[in-house]
Amino acid sequence: MELIVVRHGRTAWNAQRRFQGHSDVPLDEEGRAQARALASLLRDERFDYAVCSDLARARETAEIILAGRDPSPVGDAGWREMRFGAWEGLTWEEITAGYPEPDPEKKMPFRIPVGGESFDELCVRVEAAVDRLKAALPPRGRAFAATHAGPMHALLRVLTDMNEEESMRAQFLPGSVAQFMLS
Repeated sequence: MELIVVRHGRTAWNAQRRFQGHSDVPLDEEGRAQARALASLLRDERFDYAVCSDLARARETAEIILAGRDPSPVGDAGWREMRFGAWEGLTWEEITAGYPEPDPEKKMPFRIPVGGESFDELCVRVEAAVDRLKAALPPRGRAFAATHAGPMHALLRVLTDMNEEESMRAQFLPGSVAQFMLS
């Protein structure tokens, strides 16, 4: 089984380098252009199943990419971005100025304040979403997912046994694509 994963297109908060988490920030015009470019790139790809985060930025990205094609994307909260609690809407500079815990040199692993989600919790959630996806796929099927950077990092950990630090070295820019083989 194969999984093609895209990170949603850019949002205003991406452009401002703000933590989005579960905040439902829509795509901006650049993000819609990125989604249209992905639609062109993936136009000849066949998918047996399509899923997306239920947040607007990922849902709109999936809808643009898969417009007029089957299958339509199924929204699944398991593919949501990591929940950043009180950090949502803040930049890294605002976080390090207001919260003494993060080490700006290390970046990961760090502890999210109250209301946030740990990377381990994110990985458990993403692994369950992958299990649901695999159950919906036929043998040797191909799936599409539109999600966020956090779940893409979690996929690296869940599907390749990378540790947190290794999986966080990958960079998933808005509008990027990754391919995974599922067993």
